[in-house]
Amino acid sequence: MFRFQHISYLFALGLLPLFIILFAGMLVWRRNKLKKLGEERLVSEQLRGFIPGRNTFRFILLAIAFCAMVIGWANLQTGDKTEKVQRKGVDVVIALDVSKSMLARDIQPDRLTRAKQLIMRMMDKMQNDRVALIIFAGRAYLQVPLTVDYNTVKMMLQSAGPDIVSTQGTVIGEAMDMAMQSFSQNEKKYKSLVIISDGEDHDEHALEKAKDAAEQGVIVHTVGIGSPQGATLYDPVTKTTKLDENGNPVISKLNEEELRNIAAAGRGTYTLLNNADEVANKLMDEISGMEQKSLGAVVFTDYTSYFQYFLLVGLLLLIAEWLMPGSDKKMKLQA
Repeated sequence: MFRFQHISYLFALGLLPLFIILFAGMLVWRRNKLKKLGEERLVSEQLRGFIPGRNTFRFILLAIAFCAMVIGWANLQTGDKTEKVQRKGVDVVIALDVSKSMLARDIQPDRLTRAKQLIMRMMDKMQNDRVALIIFAGRAYLQVPLTVDYNTVKMMLQSAGPDIVSTQGTVIGEAMDMAMQSFSQNEKKYKSLVIISDGEDHDEHALEKAKDAAEQGVIVHTVGIGSPQGATLYDPVTKTTKLDENGNPVISKLNEEELRNIAAAGRGTYTLLNNADEVANKLMDEISGMEQKSLGAVVFTDYTSYFQYFLLVGLLLLIAEWLMPGSDKKMKLQA
């Protein structure tokens, strides 16, 4: 079994297309400059030590070195030793509100970023619990099904935002429906749903669905993020304050009453998010205090890391590129 210890570091590979575009642009710029001096082939031949394709070859070396370094940084591992262990935990579905109101900055740096920080803290404190991630706005989407691979949840969490949800709004009820479909239908306990939202748009079906969830053994916790006083919304497109149809600033307010009622109907707790660590501790205490099911499974308990090989390859390629002679841009003397 292969895995990356720090899978989120692989996002750095996304810079490679940018490097390729910049290099291609440099080649075009160089070709245009040479054309101004004369016929490109003849001008190139007047450069001391000129070797056709050398710059491209050096770039390929650097690109491969970069990829090797990033993979080494993420630390590719294989599981060597397996052991049958008895684990106990619960199934936790986290429903994250990614509507545009979550970009309000009444809590710094903004509501959505702080909500993501809370989920990250929860992941750090989990050990045996299975976790799933749902994002919702005007629609709900299952991002990660129930899993113990917390790194995958963290990776998907980084891309969560209003831009990946086509319909705006706050359909907490639909998020609950998706959560119920994610849980095992054969058990009526060992389940918890954590809803993180500003609760701004009232969902008339949310309370009824929270009661239904509780009757099926799901404990519903809610976390409110923002302030009752509210804050103006930042429009990332215009980079200014969002205005309504009358030209007035749009104010987004935290609806604590709605979130409290949902938590009460779901036999859970409501918490206002101020400090991510404190709220994560409170939620994990609540979840750990639930009756837990046995999760006996074969797990890898010993891993072999291969980061050193990738880093070595990257280093050798960098040295090879550095040792390659460059052309002397001084023209040859004509006899």
